[in-house]
Amino acid sequence: MDTAYLSKPPAESASGASPLVSVRRVSKQFGNGTLAVRDVDLDLGAGEFVSLLGPSGCGKSTLLRMIAGLAAPSTGAIEWRDGASAAARPDLGFVFQDPTLMPWANALANVMLPLALKHVPKREAQERAAEMLALVGLKGFERSYPRELSGGMKMRVSIARALVMRPKILLMDEPFAALDEITRHRLNDDLLQLWWKERFTAVFVTHSVFESVYLSQRIVVMAARPGRVMADFPVDAPYPRDELFRTSADYASLCRLASGRLKEAIGS
Repeated sequence: MDTAYLSKPPAESASGASPLVSVRRVSKQFGNGTLAVRDVDLDLGAGEFVSLLGPSGCGKSTLLRMIAGLAAPSTGAIEWRDGASAAARPDLGFVFQDPTLMPWANALANVMLPLALKHVPKREAQERAAEMLALVGLKGFERSYPRELSGGMKMRVSIARALVMRPKILLMDEPFAALDEITRHRLNDDLLQLWWKERFTAVFVTHSVFESVYLSQRIVVMAARPGRVMADFPVDAPYPRDELFRTSADYASLCRLASGRLKEAIGS
């Protein structure tokens, strides 16, 4: 892991500027009557790394999809600082739980897909896609097909595809949940480096206390269905975060704090 970066980038919402996106009293009820999310208020500042932490089925993914414009709130509103809707934003990237790659296309073509949909010239699209693959550590695998890649490598391609449009906000829905612990740790490290270099706002859904503490500046804890925000607290630890941080007393203390807040949320 490259430890050339230090401390953390300032979040604009913390400095008094308006947040990049605001969730205001948002609820989501599905057609079968299930109330998945209820009265969520949340501000996301530019450059922040925020984790949504909660048990399975608590509405984390539903909330993320509403922020992305992939689902509409039943009540409430999601407001962007510049007034544009999520559906109209080329500067929003989304990484799903599964890589969702086109099996008939190689890594380069998979990453080029968002550029092709925006009618970016082919040569420029190839150059940008190759740059993103190199950024996620896959230089030399441009012509490899998904069947030839490991689970972690396929997820790297998925992240490269989400980053190729240079998003201001990257939304991630438990992208590493199915990976082994070693690969997951490595991708956590790489994700932090990408976040630092690209300075996007990151919103990361997870049910892992340890992952949320390792990655985040802020942790938003959600209660079981209907999903509600039960706690929103800072992770007071500097970057870089590496194996020394994972084995430190500070990390253990922060994990106990997050675990306690999660236990309270589950019991509410």
